[in-house]
Amino acid sequence: MADEDNLVSNLVYLLDGKIYINLTNKCTNECTFCIRTLKDDVCGANLWLKDENISAQDVINDIKTLKKDENEIIFCGYGEPTIKLEILKEVAKFVKENYQGVKVRLNTNGHANFIYKRNILPELKGLVDEISVSLNASNEELYRELTKPTLACDNVLEEVKDFIGKSVEAGIPTVVSVVSGYKDYDIDLKACEKIAHDLGATFKVREWLENGY
Repeated sequence: MADEDNLVSNLVYLLDGKIYINLTNKCTNECTFCIRTLKDDVCGANLWLKDENISAQDVINDIKTLKKDENEIIFCGYGEPTIKLEILKEVAKFVKENYQGVKVRLNTNGHANFIYKRNILPELKGLVDEISVSLNASNEELYRELTKPTLACDNVLEEVKDFIGKSVEAGIPTVVSVVSGYKDYDIDLKACEKIAHDLGATFKVREWLENGY
């Protein structure tokens, strides 16, 4: 459980023996089920940043303070990590160069290639060991209803699927996730699983929990 002893700042916190990095509160989705719309913390860790003007060194300093024997570092917080792509890459590079054997995972909504108008996946090869992409629906209508994307894009779900495919092509182990059990939304899990497998990714169902974890 995250508490004051496991929280260096709003940027870096511990949860179940893993280090989580909260790079930004900005996001290109406004998901109906997102925990940040319901409360201000995840298991005691308040993730609302006072200032978005952070540096990679800020994050690295916090990792150095908190790091003990944890074997996984995860980019996941109250926003979309790839919005701070250059900081993400610099921090991941530091981890790889200084903590041998520590796994680096990125949790993302899969919008980055659309945001940057380029394929960013080759840039993450060797820095990120696994990418988890939130799919959450098998069709555009339900995807928009659940995630409320703010991108000026006619078919956001296709962009997410393309991102998943390019992640697999880059040789990065890729997990496709779906949040299930939120209210009475009828998500076709079999269809979502087929999308994941057709793209070469593995599939994971995350049961929605009121406390966010």
